[in-house]
Amino acid sequence: MSLPLRRPTRDPARAVPARALPRTLRGRLRSAVRRAAVLGLAAACLGLTAPPASVGAQGLGDRLFPTLGNTGYDVTSYDVSLDYSGHNDRPMNVTTEITAEATTELDHLNLDFARGTVRSVTIGGLPARHEQNGEDLVVTPAFHVSRGQEVKIAVQHTTDPRGTADGGWIRTADGLAMANQADAAHRVFPCNDHPSDKALFTFRITAPQQLTAVANGLPQGTATRAARRTWTYRTAHPMATELAQVSIGKTSVLLHHGPHGLPIRDVVPTADRAALARWLGRTPDHVAWMERKVGPYPFEAYGVLIANATTGFELETQTLSLFEKPLFGANQLPAWYVESVMVHELAHQWFGDSVSPRRWSDVWLNEAHATWYEALYAQERGDKRASLETRMHRAYQQSNGWRAEGGPPAAPKAPSPGQKISIFRPVVYDGSALVLYALRQKIGPAAFERLEREWVARHRDGVADTADFVQLASEVAGAPLTDFFQDWLYGDRTPPMPGHPDWRSAGAVTTPVPKGTAEAPAPKSTGGTAAHKGAAGTPVPKAAAPTPGPNGAAGTPAPQGTARVPAS
Repeated sequence: MSLPLRRPTRDPARAVPARALPRTLRGRLRSAVRRAAVLGLAAACLGLTAPPASVGAQGLGDRLFPTLGNTGYDVTSYDVSLDYSGHNDRPMNVTTEITAEATTELDHLNLDFARGTVRSVTIGGLPARHEQNGEDLVVTPAFHVSRGQEVKIAVQHTTDPRGTADGGWIRTADGLAMANQADAAHRVFPCNDHPSDKALFTFRITAPQQLTAVANGLPQGTATRAARRTWTYRTAHPMATELAQVSIGKTSVLLHHGPHGLPIRDVVPTADRAALARWLGRTPDHVAWMERKVGPYPFEAYGVLIANATTGFELETQTLSLFEKPLFGANQLPAWYVESVMVHELAHQWFGDSVSPRRWSDVWLNEAHATWYEALYAQERGDKRASLETRMHRAYQQSNGWRAEGGPPAAPKAPSPGQKISIFRPVVYDGSALVLYALRQKIGPAAFERLEREWVARHRDGVADTADFVQLASEVAGAPLTDFFQDWLYGDRTPPMPGHPDWRSAGAVTTPVPKGTAEAPAPKSTGGTAAHKGAAGTPVPKAAAPTPGPNGAAGTPAPQGTARVPAS
């Protein structure tokens, strides 16, 4: 899948700045707080002297998700301990410990949290007052917190996996998995639920011994007591909350290695491990292929988590991408197509996970690149149906309609009421990959490849926005590209395509094909049907309009004509 995100640093309707000075991650976050004060947002976001009863939801002011995230502190780490009974239809007891650094004077602070009962909160080991206000947990410590002071917060609470139509837990046939894009991590644990505030994570999952628990990062050991086992996992790199993953079930963990000895651990239903082995064996080659395109893999491990569930999407959870099992059982789909879906989620480890968007309007940077490498892989490994130029030409023909429906790539329209993941419209996928195609046409393949490598190297483990990309592209090209990007990223209509003066884009809105414009290739003996991940192919029937997948996460279209929202 692919989902919501950033702190506003600029009105997206305005022109792209000609330059954006490089900043460190923490410097970016703190400067964003200062900018918020200058813009008059401090009264709403930094009013930190009133008692909790008078304080409502804060939010970072993200244009698409205004109440997500909180100001006044930077989280440095989370330690989440879950106690799973073995029943995925019952609430779980959880202890979430948060370490943060205050970026201003604090008499109280807000955490994003919903769909759970808070039993107690301590700050610095002392009891703290707490009150729920909408989807904010407002906490008042027993002492004043000074700017620069480390704050340790411990919350005893529950999390409920039932009825999660808007994200968070996925109930599988034998347990649970997690899908937090775009704004659902706080429906599992209290957090600063915005991709601009990345942190290190530790997960401690206690479950019955017959089950296996897996989470982001690398295993740190297990402990057994009576009939229960505790599994501990820790990330080596900072992670956005929406990329957290916890899987519990009757699964097997298959260990092998990728390029340079990279640990690869795949998590699959035990009963299906033999049937899925052919797909799991492809991951090392996928990693090597991506490294040839953009440089070293950015994390400590990678793997594929195949959930025993029908979700309607795949999701780039950090170091362990989530896939639904039906994708790998669609025998009518060619192998190169399924593999291109796998590469899409892998590409996100560089674009979206290691380099995270500063605000949700920058999500095009995630999806454009993941879609680009998905399509490039399909062209290199597929047949004539997988032509990149054909796919981009088709996208160009539909681009004006997508912009009318969902807004330009870098200024997407707000989500539809009650459908927060509806920001993941076709313009975010193939409509944004089209921008990269136009850029490559303009600056040439060699400069484009240098840009891609430099982008992920310069912003590794950080956050970045559209202005950063414009600045770097201009730097690599040796010429200002501000006007080019202004038209391509913010224009209501699609500009002329460099090198293709004959390409035309229709003006009317057409029924969007799930996954950008992407369609799965139909079997040669049948008509076209929609499938996962938007690889080039035969158009889906116009009646098969995409609908949001369950659990609040954007997803890929299902095989065999069941249209779905795009995969992340």
